Amino acid sequence: MIGERGPGWGVDWGTPGEIPEDARRAAGDAAAAAIFAEARKADREPPPVLLLAGDLASTLGARAPHESEPQPAQTVFGVRMSVDVGVALVDGRLHWFVAHLVARRSWWRGRLLVAANASFIGRWNAAPRSHPGDGRLDVFDADPSLRVRLAARRRLPSGTHVPHPGITQRRITAAQYDLTPGLDVRIDGVRTGRARSLSLRVEPGALEVWIPSAVGSQP
Repeated sequence: MIGERGPGWGVDWGTPGEIPEDARRAAGDAAAAAIFAEARKADREPPPVLLLAGDLASTLGARAPHESEPQPAQTVFGVRMSVDVGVALVDGRLHWFVAHLVARRSWWRGRLLVAANASFIGRWNAAPRSHPGDGRLDVFDADPSLRVRLAARRRLPSGTHVPHPGITQRRITAAQYDLTPGLDVRIDGVRTGRARSLSLRVEPGALEVWIPSAVGSQP
Protein backbone atom coordinates (compact mmCIF):
# COMPACT_ATOMS: atom_id res chain seq x y z
CA MET A 1 0.00 0.00 0.00
CA ILE A 2 1.26 3.47 -0.80
CA GLY A 3 2.48 5.23 2.32
CA GLU A 4 2.65 2.06 4.42
CA ARG A 5 6.08 0.53 5.06
CA GLY A 6 8.31 -0.99 7.67
CA PRO A 7 8.85 -0.61 11.43
CA GLY A 8 8.30 2.88 12.79
CA TRP A 9 6.12 3.96 9.90
CA GLY A 10 2.71 3.37 11.44
CA VAL A 11 0.01 2.63 8.91
CA ASP A 12 -1.40 4.12 5.76
CA TRP A 13 0.46 7.42 5.50
CA GLY A 14 -0.95 9.76 2.85
CA THR A 15 -4.26 11.08 1.56
CA PRO A 16 -5.82 9.83 -1.69
CA GLY A 17 -7.36 12.31 -4.07
CA GLU A 18 -7.26 14.06 -7.41
CA ILE A 19 -3.83 15.29 -8.43
CA PRO A 20 -3.83 19.11 -8.74
CA GLU A 21 -3.50 20.59 -12.20
CA ASP A 22 -0.43 22.61 -11.23
CA ALA A 23 1.53 19.53 -10.12
CA ARG A 24 4.95 19.28 -11.80
CA ARG A 25 5.93 15.86 -13.12
CA ALA A 26 9.27 14.50 -11.90
CA ALA A 27 10.82 11.37 -13.39
CA GLY A 28 12.95 10.76 -10.30
CA ASP A 29 14.65 12.12 -7.19
CA ALA A 30 16.99 14.61 -8.87
CA ALA A 31 14.14 16.05 -10.94
CA ALA A 32 11.96 16.51 -7.85
CA ALA A 33 14.83 18.20 -5.98
CA ALA A 34 15.43 20.49 -8.98
CA ILE A 35 11.79 21.60 -8.94
CA PHE A 36 12.08 22.37 -5.23
CA ALA A 37 15.41 24.20 -5.67
CA GLU A 38 14.02 26.31 -8.52
CA ALA A 39 11.19 27.52 -6.28
CA ARG A 40 13.46 28.17 -3.28
CA LYS A 41 15.93 30.20 -5.34
CA ALA A 42 13.05 32.29 -6.72
CA ASP A 43 11.61 32.73 -3.23
CA ARG A 44 8.38 30.99 -4.27
CA GLU A 45 6.30 28.28 -2.65
CA PRO A 46 7.32 24.92 -4.18
CA PRO A 47 4.60 23.47 -6.42
CA PRO A 48 3.15 19.99 -5.88
CA VAL A 49 5.30 17.28 -7.45
CA LEU A 50 3.94 14.20 -9.21
CA LEU A 51 6.75 11.71 -8.53
CA LEU A 52 6.86 8.96 -11.14
CA ALA A 53 9.94 6.96 -10.08
CA GLY A 54 13.11 7.02 -7.98
CA ASP A 55 14.25 6.05 -4.50
CA LEU A 56 11.83 8.37 -2.71
CA ALA A 57 8.94 6.94 -4.74
CA SER A 58 10.07 3.40 -3.84
CA THR A 59 10.24 4.38 -0.18
CA LEU A 60 6.72 5.79 -0.34
CA GLY A 61 5.45 2.48 -1.70
CA ALA A 62 5.10 3.29 -5.39
CA ARG A 63 5.16 0.33 -7.73
CA ALA A 64 7.90 0.59 -10.33
CA PRO A 65 6.34 0.48 -13.81
CA HIS A 66 7.35 -2.33 -16.15
CA GLU A 67 9.34 -1.22 -19.20
CA SER A 68 6.60 -2.49 -21.52
CA GLU A 69 3.85 -0.52 -19.77
CA PRO A 70 2.67 2.61 -21.58
CA GLN A 71 3.34 5.86 -19.75
CA PRO A 72 0.11 7.89 -19.59
CA ALA A 73 0.19 11.52 -20.63
CA GLN A 74 -2.14 12.39 -17.76
CA THR A 75 -2.47 10.80 -14.35
CA VAL A 76 -5.68 11.80 -12.58
CA PHE A 77 -5.65 10.23 -9.13
CA GLY A 78 -2.94 9.59 -6.59
CA VAL A 79 -1.88 9.75 -2.97
CA ARG A 80 -0.66 13.00 -1.44
CA MET A 81 2.15 13.15 1.14
CA SER A 82 4.07 16.04 2.69
CA VAL A 83 7.71 15.00 2.69
CA ASP A 84 10.83 16.44 4.27
CA VAL A 85 13.59 17.95 2.16
CA GLY A 86 17.28 17.73 3.02
CA VAL A 87 19.44 20.85 2.78
CA ALA A 88 23.19 20.47 2.26
CA LEU A 89 25.89 23.12 2.32
CA VAL A 90 28.77 21.43 0.47
CA ASP A 91 31.98 23.48 0.64
CA GLY A 92 29.79 26.58 0.81
CA ARG A 93 27.49 25.55 -2.07
CA LEU A 94 23.81 25.10 -1.27
CA HIS A 95 21.92 22.02 -2.44
CA TRP A 96 18.56 20.39 -1.72
CA PHE A 97 17.75 16.68 -1.85
CA VAL A 98 14.63 14.54 -1.47
CA ALA A 99 16.16 11.05 -1.18
CA HIS A 100 19.81 10.96 -0.08
CA LEU A 101 23.28 12.43 -0.02
CA VAL A 102 26.24 10.06 -0.29
CA ALA A 103 29.84 11.11 0.41
CA ARG A 104 32.54 8.53 -0.32
CA ARG A 105 35.79 7.72 -2.07
CA SER A 106 34.64 4.24 -3.00
CA TRP A 107 32.11 1.69 -1.82
CA TRP A 108 35.10 -0.56 -1.02
CA ARG A 109 37.57 1.66 0.83
CA GLY A 110 37.71 4.84 2.85
CA ARG A 111 35.08 6.72 4.75
CA LEU A 112 31.44 6.44 3.77
CA LEU A 113 28.78 8.93 4.90
CA VAL A 114 25.12 8.65 3.91
CA ALA A 115 22.39 11.15 4.83
CA ALA A 116 19.06 9.51 4.05
CA ASN A 117 15.59 10.96 3.71
CA ALA A 118 14.46 7.84 1.84
CA SER A 119 15.02 4.20 2.67
CA PHE A 120 16.32 3.06 -0.71
CA ILE A 121 19.43 3.64 -2.78
CA GLY A 122 18.58 1.74 -5.93
CA ARG A 123 17.76 -1.84 -4.96
CA TRP A 124 19.45 -1.42 -1.55
CA ASN A 125 17.31 -0.82 1.52
CA ALA A 126 20.18 1.27 2.84
CA ALA A 127 18.29 3.18 5.56
CA PRO A 128 15.47 0.82 6.55
CA ARG A 129 14.01 3.08 9.26
CA SER A 130 14.29 6.35 7.35
CA HIS A 131 10.88 8.06 7.07
CA PRO A 132 10.52 11.01 4.65
CA GLY A 133 7.95 12.66 6.89
CA ASP A 134 9.46 12.45 10.39
CA GLY A 135 11.44 15.71 10.35
CA ARG A 136 14.79 13.89 10.58
CA LEU A 137 17.63 12.73 8.36
CA ASP A 138 19.17 9.33 9.09
CA VAL A 139 22.96 9.67 8.88
CA PHE A 140 25.32 6.69 8.64
CA ASP A 141 29.05 7.29 9.04
CA ALA A 142 31.58 4.48 8.76
CA ASP A 143 35.00 3.36 7.55
CA PRO A 144 34.66 -0.42 7.88
CA SER A 145 37.03 -3.15 6.78
CA LEU A 146 36.61 -4.85 3.41
CA ARG A 147 35.25 -7.93 5.17
CA VAL A 148 32.54 -5.90 6.86
CA ARG A 149 31.72 -4.13 3.59
CA LEU A 150 31.29 -7.42 1.76
CA ALA A 151 29.02 -8.75 4.50
CA ALA A 152 27.02 -5.52 4.53
CA ARG A 153 26.61 -5.58 0.74
CA ARG A 154 24.96 -9.01 0.94
CA ARG A 155 22.51 -7.66 3.53
CA LEU A 156 21.76 -4.27 1.96
CA PRO A 157 18.82 -5.42 -0.19
CA SER A 158 16.96 -6.61 2.92
CA GLY A 159 18.06 -3.74 5.19
CA THR A 160 19.62 -6.12 7.75
CA HIS A 161 23.12 -4.55 7.57
CA VAL A 162 22.24 -2.25 10.49
CA PRO A 163 22.60 -1.93 13.39
CA HIS A 164 26.32 -2.74 13.30
CA PRO A 165 29.04 -1.70 15.79
CA GLY A 166 31.20 -0.45 12.91
CA ILE A 167 28.53 1.93 11.58
CA THR A 168 27.69 5.12 13.46
CA GLN A 169 24.01 5.87 13.04
CA ARG A 170 22.33 9.18 14.02
CA ARG A 171 18.97 10.79 13.40
CA ILE A 172 19.47 14.54 12.99
CA THR A 173 17.69 17.80 12.30
CA ALA A 174 21.03 19.56 11.71
CA ALA A 175 24.71 18.58 11.86
CA GLN A 176 28.14 19.47 10.49
CA TYR A 177 30.80 17.08 9.17
CA ASP A 178 34.48 17.44 8.32
CA LEU A 179 35.18 15.41 5.17
CA THR A 180 38.93 16.18 5.05
CA PRO A 181 40.93 15.23 2.99
CA GLY A 182 37.88 15.18 0.73
CA LEU A 183 35.08 12.86 -0.38
CA ASP A 184 33.09 12.68 -3.59
CA VAL A 185 29.55 13.89 -2.93
CA ARG A 186 26.49 12.62 -4.78
CA ILE A 187 23.12 14.25 -4.17
CA ASP A 188 20.05 12.29 -5.27
CA GLY A 189 22.40 10.26 -7.45
CA VAL A 190 24.06 13.24 -9.14
CA ARG A 191 27.77 13.82 -8.52
CA THR A 192 28.52 17.36 -7.35
CA GLY A 193 32.30 16.99 -6.92
CA ARG A 194 34.80 16.47 -4.11
CA ALA A 195 34.22 18.34 -0.86
CA ARG A 196 35.89 18.83 2.53
CA SER A 197 33.05 20.29 4.57
CA LEU A 198 29.39 19.42 4.86
CA SER A 199 26.53 20.98 6.79
CA LEU A 200 23.15 19.26 6.85
CA ARG A 201 19.69 20.25 7.99
CA VAL A 202 16.13 19.25 7.22
CA GLU A 203 13.06 21.22 6.15
CA PRO A 204 10.15 19.22 7.64
CA GLY A 205 7.16 18.64 5.38
CA ALA A 206 8.46 21.16 2.86
CA LEU A 207 7.33 19.41 -0.34
CA GLU A 208 3.91 18.13 -1.43
CA VAL A 209 4.47 14.87 -3.29
CA TRP A 210 1.87 12.87 -5.20
CA ILE A 211 2.34 9.18 -6.02
CA PRO A 212 0.13 8.23 -8.99
CA SER A 213 -2.46 5.48 -8.86
CA ALA A 214 -4.30 3.84 -11.75
CA VAL A 215 -5.39 6.29 -14.40
CA GLY A 216 -9.13 6.76 -14.50
CA SER A 217 -9.84 5.02 -11.18
CA GLN A 218 -9.99 6.80 -7.85
CA PRO A 219 -7.84 5.19 -5.11
